[in-house]
Amino acid sequence: MIAKIEKKLDHYYYHQFVGAVLYGVILAIALNYFWKPGHIYSSGFTGLAQLIDTVTNGRISVSVGIAAANLPLLVIAAVKLSKRFAIFTAVAVILSALLVPVFATKTVLTSDPLICAIFGGGLNGMAVGTALRYGVGTGGLDIIGMLFKMKFHTKVGSVNLAFNALIMVGAGLTYGWQYALYSIIGVVVSAHFIDVFYTRQQQIQEMIVTNKPEMMCEHIQQKMRRGVTIIDSAHGGYTGKDKSVLLTVVTQHELGDLREAIHEVDPHSFYSESKVEHTGGRFFEPEP
Repeated sequence: MIAKIEKKLDHYYYHQFVGAVLYGVILAIALNYFWKPGHIYSSGFTGLAQLIDTVTNGRISVSVGIAAANLPLLVIAAVKLSKRFAIFTAVAVILSALLVPVFATKTVLTSDPLICAIFGGGLNGMAVGTALRYGVGTGGLDIIGMLFKMKFHTKVGSVNLAFNALIMVGAGLTYGWQYALYSIIGVVVSAHFIDVFYTRQQQIQEMIVTNKPEMMCEHIQQKMRRGVTIIDSAHGGYTGKDKSVLLTVVTQHELGDLREAIHEVDPHSFYSESKVEHTGGRFFEPEP
C-alpha cells in the first residue's frame, strides 16, 4: 500500500517539483549573470518586474515584482487550467522570487550586451520550456500563452513574443534604444528555446505502412490516447503486395512512445513523420 502511494505521489508531484526548482535556479542565474550586467530586459513578467525595479530605483525589487505581478494570473490558472497546475506554478514563482537575491553576485562574466542577450535568453527559454514540459507554469505570459493555445492553437513562444513589445519600449526608454534592440534579440532566442523544450505543443503526423493494421491500431491506442485512421487497399509499387496505411497525429513529446509501439508490432513497417501546423476537431489535449 505504501509503495503504491509513493508511486502515485512520484507520478503526480515529483516531476512538477523538479521542474519548479530548475526554473527558479536557471532564471536566477540568467538574471544575475547575464541580464543585469548587460542591461538586458527579460521577456514576460520577469521583464516587467525588472522594469518596475528600474523605474522605482530598487524600491520595488525584482523579486517583489515577480511575486506581485503573477498573483492575479495564478488565480486565473486555477480556474481555467487546473488547480494542480496553479499550485506548482505558485511554487515556481515563489522559488524564482526567493532565488534571485540568493544568486546575486558582483562577478561579471561579461558585460557585452549581445552575449548577455543570447545566453540570458537561451537560459530563460530553457527554464520556461522545461517547466512547461513537466506540467509547471512559470506565471506571467506562459499562462496567457497556454490560454491562447487552448483557444486559438497558437504556439506559446509566439504569444510571448507578441506580448513583449511594451517591455522592449521600457528597455529603450531606460537604457537607450540600443539595449532595447539587444533585449529583442534575447526575447527571440527565449521564444525559440521555449518551443524547443516545450514539446507537448508541437504536433507530428505519422503515416505508417503495414500489413498488420488492426494490431497496430490497437497497440497505439493502448499505449497512448490517440485515434488512428486506417486506409485499406494500398498497393506496394515495388513489391506488388497489398498494405494498409495508418494515419495518426501525436505530440513531439509522445513521439518516442509511438515509435516504440510501431516497432513492437511490426518492425518491418515503413513510417514517415511530418510537422503539423494546425489541427481541428477532437485532438486530445492533456490537462496541464
